[in-house]
Amino acid sequence: MRERLQNMLEDDRKNMGVLETVIVQYGIQSEPNQTTQNMVQQIEQMMSGKQLSFYQKLVQHELLKHGQVMSGLLVHKAAQVVGADIEVAIGPLNTINFENRAHQEQLKGMLELVGVRELTGKDADQGLWARVQDAVAALSGVAGSVVTQNTDKQDMNIQTLIRLDHNKVNTLFTQVGATDDPQKLQEYFGQIYKDLMAHAQAEEEVVYPQVRSFYGNEDTQELYDEQAEMKRMLDQIKAVDPTTSKDQFKSMIKQLMDVVGDHVRQEESTMFASIDRNCSTEQKEQMASEFKAAKSRIQQAMASSMR
Repeated sequence: MRERLQNMLEDDRKNMGVLETVIVQYGIQSEPNQTTQNMVQQIEQMMSGKQLSFYQKLVQHELLKHGQVMSGLLVHKAAQVVGADIEVAIGPLNTINFENRAHQEQLKGMLELVGVRELTGKDADQGLWARVQDAVAALSGVAGSVVTQNTDKQDMNIQTLIRLDHNKVNTLFTQVGATDDPQKLQEYFGQIYKDLMAHAQAEEEVVYPQVRSFYGNEDTQELYDEQAEMKRMLDQIKAVDPTTSKDQFKSMIKQLMDVVGDHVRQEESTMFASIDRNCSTEQKEQMASEFKAAKSRIQQAMASSMR
């Protein structure tokens, strides 16, 4: 049981990195409300003290996991309603949902064993425990294949992180093409603008300087130039009102989509391959962590400037 609880803790620590990724992909920073902070403080006090038995602490742990599972499912379902771009942005959250569900099943098995032992002084039948182990193995296998869990990895690699951004903006472009509602067009473009600006600046601060030595000056400079053109087009589109110039607005976004598409193809083919050839797993994960931190800081600065 000690080993299983320690493994859960290690999973949770890794999942904190996935949660940070989801928050950065979503693009909005937030702090827990006061009620949640008070609840966390109370739970920490109960779990660290001696007033609860081991069984009672496992009960509280299982309740917490149940709450996490339901919260994860709720966010996932809400994203399906809000829009495809949000659903793409929170995609890595599904990994955590799978693992929390697996943890919950493990805790149920522990509760059976510990509860029977406390009540009778004897060990429970192991049949349920074996079934729980099988279910956990299946769930963990699915979760582990989604992103990075159940491995020694500390973060996603930089290619996975950049590709998540690319997928989200491609989804937004698709949504623009599917609507003629000026309000929706403005809403989708506003998200495209924020996402591409933060993505580009983070790449220019973190990724391009690190790849230049092996990707080459000419190819790296081409990436900088493409993003400079992209930023110029973003600012041009920002000045157009879709309520009075809808066709022009959509035409300009189509041109932007073509420029972004060329840029994405270069990054995901030659740059990604060059990173694989020249960087270790640890270097790619470190670059991802730095990219994520830079993007989060940039998003916060953008949000402050818009207030």
